[in-house]
Amino acid sequence: MKVVIFDMDGTLVDSKKDITTSVNYIREKHYGLEPLSEEYIVEVINMEVRNLPKLFYGTEHYEDRDRELFEIHYANQCIQNPYLYDGIKETLEELVESSVKISVATNAPTPFAKRILKHLRVDEMFDVIIGADRVENSKPDPQMLHHILNHYKYDEKKDIAWMVGDNSKDMLSAKAAGIESMFATWGFTPQADHDIIVYEPKEILGIVL
Repeated sequence: MKVVIFDMDGTLVDSKKDITTSVNYIREKHYGLEPLSEEYIVEVINMEVRNLPKLFYGTEHYEDRDRELFEIHYANQCIQNPYLYDGIKETLEELVESSVKISVATNAPTPFAKRILKHLRVDEMFDVIIGADRVENSKPDPQMLHHILNHYKYDEKKDIAWMVGDNSKDMLSAKAAGIESMFATWGFTPQADHDIIVYEPKEILGIVL
């Protein structure tokens, strides 16, 4: 059995416009702050260690009112502008046709991930779509990956699995889970220092198949 686990934002889907819109909505509504750029938002999201509320809203902790308003706003905003990166849909289809098991492990909340992937008409290809709300610790912790591998009754002696992602947290989660990983450079992180780097989605097929 072959398994490919995908990150979502910056790997399958370009979602930076909608994430930025919702973050800036909170900044304006609750703090009267100027909007942040998409480039800055992406840079912060991909940091290995970061304090998101500090960098986005200037608060030490994620205030309940900020979290609640973000979730209300983003529930509608998240399907306004997202798109699949070129070659993603075809790559996913070929993996499924070749009997490769595919799933999603994202640090976004599961309901948003499912809503976005359903909107883009690829949700039914994935066996598992799991977000940070379903585990105690998000990536780089391997909990989400273990959840997916357990779903498949993965046996490391006879099966092989890969994590495909666009930042170091994805690579570290794969290492901690004891599986292979590929660093995707077409999304939020165009430069990478990793053993296996893929520059366009179809290169995944050459490695997996």
